[in-house]
Amino acid sequence: MEKIINNSIYIKAKDHLVTQEDFTIITTNINGLLKTTPTPSSSEIGKYYQSENYISHTDSKKTFIDKIYQIVKSYSLKKKYDLLKKNHPEAKTVLDIGSGTGDLISYCKKGFECYGTEPNLQARELSIKKGNKVVEKIEDLPLKKYDIIMMWHVLEHVHDLDYQLSSIYEMLNENGILIIAVPNYNSYDATYYKEDWAAYDVPRHLWHFNKSAMKTVLKNKNIFVVKILPLIFDSFYVSILSEKIKRGTSNLINAFFIGLKSNWKAKSSGEYSSLIYISKKGNKNEFKAI
Repeated sequence: MEKIINNSIYIKAKDHLVTQEDFTIITTNINGLLKTTPTPSSSEIGKYYQSENYISHTDSKKTFIDKIYQIVKSYSLKKKYDLLKKNHPEAKTVLDIGSGTGDLISYCKKGFECYGTEPNLQARELSIKKGNKVVEKIEDLPLKKYDIIMMWHVLEHVHDLDYQLSSIYEMLNENGILIIAVPNYNSYDATYYKEDWAAYDVPRHLWHFNKSAMKTVLKNKNIFVVKILPLIFDSFYVSILSEKIKRGTSNLINAFFIGLKSNWKAKSSGEYSSLIYISKKGNKNEFKAI
């Protein structure tokens, strides 16, 4: 592992899913924000998703890891729905950017008018078959303003952060909330697995965030973080994937131990494997930013 901050190299990692190519994760001029290099262009990135093992674009339950993913996803639907209701009880419209196969917006339709965007054709078609209002990109959306905009493990995939966050600012109602969930490379499981940490997932993950980076990139768009919450199960799932990368087999016992230790350490540090950032736009003096 290389971690030479002064020379802009943070760590080197490999695409373990598709090509086995080597990539370098480097620092940027925003404190805490890391970037994958070389960065595939938007026209090239598609080939790195061409794998049956890229679970978020399918509803697969073929492998043991697939089944774990689907079980956790099903459990998380109610938790995410409750999160929306708790943090914006008056909300009527919800936009899920990068909505995948659409299970979340399908679930949330019982309480909201839901829309989604999903660039992957296979995932989008699965979502449409479930009766969802989902389009390829934000420019195709029928509504222009939303009470809640959410991105669950999506922002790290976006090529143009500036454009994406500017668009979100414009689409978010004045009293709306933005919910973003991303991996946290300051977590214990990231430190333990180093270059084998599955959540680096180069080059599909173009960006890598810690708390400071997320607060800064949002603040630069007049969007302010008001709450940070953990995704508890991510440490276990990521550890299972990381064990397979590191040892060639899914050592469930060690993965469970590392996931548990990561969550235990995060109780005092707040550095969970993945974090949910709840944010609001506008004048930060109107609410309590953190």
